[in-house]
Amino acid sequence: MRGRDALPVLQADCRACHICVDQGIIQEANPTFEGRWGAPFFLVGQAPGPVERESRRPFSGRAGKELDRWMVRGGFESAEEFRRLTYIAALMRCFPGRNRAGSGDLKPPPAAVSNCAHWLDAELRILKPKVLILVGQLAIVRFLGPGRLEDRVGRRFGDRPVMVPLPHPSGQSRWLNDPDNRERLASALALLGTLRSNSKVEKR
Repeated sequence: MRGRDALPVLQADCRACHICVDQGIIQEANPTFEGRWGAPFFLVGQAPGPVERESRRPFSGRAGKELDRWMVRGGFESAEEFRRLTYIAALMRCFPGRNRAGSGDLKPPPAAVSNCAHWLDAELRILKPKVLILVGQLAIVRFLGPGRLEDRVGRRFGDRPVMVPLPHPSGQSRWLNDPDNRERLASALALLGTLRSNSKVEKR
């Protein structure tokens, strides 16, 4: 089974996955992702947050609203168009939990990222996206290896897919407090706008 027919089967299998619960890594399985066959963009994030755990929709909390604003700045006609043209998934498919101090979410445990890796690899094989948007350092390192955000954001990597790194849109991030980093983000969004214009996707 290939392509269009394989995607819904893969998605159903992913939604039914509970291996991290069985291994005691998390208490509750709630795989979260969103997208359709034929999407030319593929966004890889870190992991769902508590809002996404409830909504089962990636980037549906405050960070997601900021991400939507970035995409409109970058040339998508609307947040809705961005979502329609982009398959959105993460390194870890389930919410990893909150820090004990309650000040934020846990980073995805390496074991969970490893457990989820085959979902991401299969989606990329099936969808063959034109553009891979890497959101946050963990996603960037997964595809580009170790390196500083300052050396990645604002540049493109690869050919098919073209990889465009972005910082995480979380309000807890202080990276964008630096004016030079805000310029890097602006360059990255302009690059996405060019890729959007060149993607030759149909308007519906």
